[in-house]
Amino acid sequence: MTWLLVQLLRAYRAVISPLYGQVCRYYPSCSAYALGAVEQHGAWRGSLLAARRLARCHPWTAGGYDPVPPTTARRLRASEQGEACSTS
Repeated sequence: MTWLLVQLLRAYRAVISPLYGQVCRYYPSCSAYALGAVEQHGAWRGSLLAARRLARCHPWTAGGYDPVPPTTARRLRASEQGEACSTS
């Protein structure tokens, strides 16, 4: 499933995205963000991250730099909580 989504996103970026030009308020663009999210997090979580990003992309947003979150962030928080619980 991940492979299929990556291929669809690459096709979109090659064919459709150039027709719009540089109109995205965020860096990286929403399609680049979606591609990176699916490649890093897999089909399910990457799609959720991409959908969340698209929901934030509207004319009234300030935009700016918004990278794909790292995959280790959730694991790191869980291990920190485990350490905090074991020391208490």
